[in-house]
Amino acid sequence: MPPQRKQEASWVLYEADANNLPEDAPPHVPPSAEKRPWKIVWRNVILFFILHVGGVYGGYLFLFKAMWRTSIFAIFLYLCSGLGITAGAHRLWAHKSYKARLPLRILLTIFNTIAFQDAVVDWARDHRMHHKYSETDADPHNATRGFFFSHIGWLLLRKHPEIKAKGHTVDVNDLRNDPILRFQKKYYQILMPLACFIMPTYVPTLWGETVWNSFYVCAIFRYVYVLNITWLVNSAAHMWGSKPYDKNINPVETRPVSLVVLGEGFHNYHHTFPWDYKTAELGDYSLNLSKLFIDFMAKIDWAYDLKTVSTDVIQKRTKRTGDGSHPVWGYDVGEVATEDKTDTTNLVNSKVL
Repeated sequence: MPPQRKQEASWVLYEADANNLPEDAPPHVPPSAEKRPWKIVWRNVILFFILHVGGVYGGYLFLFKAMWRTSIFAIFLYLCSGLGITAGAHRLWAHKSYKARLPLRILLTIFNTIAFQDAVVDWARDHRMHHKYSETDADPHNATRGFFFSHIGWLLLRKHPEIKAKGHTVDVNDLRNDPILRFQKKYYQILMPLACFIMPTYVPTLWGETVWNSFYVCAIFRYVYVLNITWLVNSAAHMWGSKPYDKNINPVETRPVSLVVLGEGFHNYHHTFPWDYKTAELGDYSLNLSKLFIDFMAKIDWAYDLKTVSTDVIQKRTKRTGDGSHPVWGYDVGEVATEDKTDTTNLVNSKVL
């Protein structure tokens, strides 16, 4: 096997099947992405531009013009649609980090449809591609191509040929075999407008809100806001922060992102242990509302078989591949430098002797 293909294969194993790796397995660094010119899809550029102008206007109405009930309803929809992505498409369906009974699966599918970020099958396929080929040309929102690309640019440009070429290597038959997800996928073009735009516009009119304010606040502003905080996981959470669990990968820990994305900003942990339903080591409820939601569903027996990682495994991995920033098992940079210098001196002395 040529060296480049061997490196890629080992990275795929590292990300896609990390559960089966021995604890002392060496970290594998993904190959860097190809530098290539952008092929702009102007239709998407125009649509997203108009959508964001409407979102800014809706934000103004949210803050200064809409009835307080309407603003509260918009926040409620933000939480629902956010959970449809985080607890649903991401943790339940993309990673299978826990199991859900029928009522919860239906509820999360409804929430996910309100979010309008593609049907679950398509969202989970792209996300599994992101983990299997992270930071390569086969990663749909490859962060090595810059903040703008990983945030929104990947939706404004032609997909890299590697995404299509390797798409068949990602198995989503488990999702296609789910009758609820099949129903969502089949009728998505009808269900999505009803859940994402029509219902949010209609409900506030029941307490006297204008259709204009309802549409721009609860539909457009809420939708654009959820889109952008979700995209922050693809962009900011791959660039700026610490790497206490694995310094050899790009994803980082960023608490501000976790706060607005319901707990999805502990990204260095998530890419190191992608099967953990918390997507974080501790899962503090103040920064991980998705965990709070899943834990509550487990209390009422709608969620079960919650997967997590033992403290011993986390500690060993942190000490082996972390950047030293872990609050418990980290180290002081000066101490490490001294240790490295001592180890080097000892090695030289041993060779001399």
